[in-house]
Amino acid sequence: MESNRDEAERCIEIAETAFRHKQLEKAVRFLEKAQRLFPTSKAQALIDAVTQNGQPSSTNHQSKCNESTGPRHRRGGDEPSSASGDKGGDSGKPYSPDQLEAVKRIKHCKNYYEILGLSKDATEEDLKKAYRKLALKFHPDKNHAPGATDAFKAIGNAYAVLSNADKRKRYDQFGEEKVHTSQHGHSHSDFHRGFEADISPEDLFNMFFGGGFPSSNVHVYSNGRMRYTHQQRPERREQQRDGGLALLVQLMPILILIIVSALSQLIVSSPTYSLSLRPSVGHTHKRQTELLKVPYYVSAHFSEEYTGMNLKNVERNVEDDYISSLRNNCWKEKQQKEGLLYRARYFGDGELYQRAQKMGTPSCARLSEVQASLHG
Repeated sequence: MESNRDEAERCIEIAETAFRHKQLEKAVRFLEKAQRLFPTSKAQALIDAVTQNGQPSSTNHQSKCNESTGPRHRRGGDEPSSASGDKGGDSGKPYSPDQLEAVKRIKHCKNYYEILGLSKDATEEDLKKAYRKLALKFHPDKNHAPGATDAFKAIGNAYAVLSNADKRKRYDQFGEEKVHTSQHGHSHSDFHRGFEADISPEDLFNMFFGGGFPSSNVHVYSNGRMRYTHQQRPERREQQRDGGLALLVQLMPILILIIVSALSQLIVSSPTYSLSLRPSVGHTHKRQTELLKVPYYVSAHFSEEYTGMNLKNVERNVEDDYISSLRNNCWKEKQQKEGLLYRARYFGDGELYQRAQKMGTPSCARLSEVQASLHG
C-alpha cells in the first residue's frame, strides 16, 4: 500500500483541479480512486464535503492544501482523454495500453538482466543498446503510464550497475540472493538496495543523449515529481557520512604514510614535461616537437639536461600522450553527436537534428591530420 501513496496524492490533486472547474463528478471519481490506492483523511474529507454540500468548503479545502510538505513540480494538470481512448497516467497525461503493459513488465522483473532484457553473458555493447532503447521508451516525457518514472529509474539503475565491472561482479555473486530476500515484505523499488547506481537516471540519460555530464545539483524525476538530487534519502546520506567519518579515522595512519610517500616521490622526481602550462611544477617554458609540432611545457633547465637521443625520446613521449588525448576527446565528441542524433530522430525533433548535424568534432579532425602526417 505504501508504494501507492504518490499515485493517490496525484489523484487528489487532479480532483482538486476538477473542483475548481466545477467538475464534481470527475473530482469524486478521482477521490474514490485515491482512497482505493491509499486511504487518507484528506481524500475522505473532500468526499464527505462533496456529498453533503455539493462542493468542498473553502476553509477545509485550504487547510488540506496547506498540509502539503512543499511545492509540487508537475508536468500536467487535469486528466485529458485522447481520441484513441487512452487513459491519463502520470501527471494526468494520456498513455497507451502498450505503455502500461511495458511498465508492468519492468515492475515484475526479478533482476537487472531481466529489466534490460539481456542474459548474464551480455557484452558492454549489448548493455548500451538495451539501455538506449528502453530509456527513450520509458522517459517521463515520453511515457505517462502509472509507474513509468519508477520503471525509468529501475532501467537506469540496472545499466549503471551492470556497466560497472566491479559492481556487476558483486551483483552476479550476491544480487540474486538479495532479490529473493527482498520479495518478502518489501516493494519492487527496494530490491537490489545493496546494488544502487552512483548516478541519477536523468544524469545517465543526459550522458547518453547529449544533455551534458552530471552536475552536483540537477533535477531528477522521482515518482512523477521533480526534486533536487541533494535532497534524496536524507537519513541514508546522514548514515553514510557517519560511517565514512569513522572509517576515515581508522585509515588516517595509512593515509598519512601514503601522502608522505607520494610527496617524497614528487620531490625526488617531478615530471619532465606537461602538455599544458603548469607553474606549480615549474613547467612554464613552451616548446614544440620537431615532427608533429605538438606544444609542450618544460622547466627552465630542460635544454641543458635533454639533448640528442634523450630529447628525441622525450618528444616521442609527448606526441604519444598528445595522440592518446586526441583519441579520448574524439570518442567523447562522437558519442555526444551520436546521442543527439538518436534522440532527435526518436522524438522527431527537427531543430535538434539540425543542431546535431552541425556539431563539429575538432579532436577527430586534428587526429586525422596527425595520422596523415605520420603515414604521409
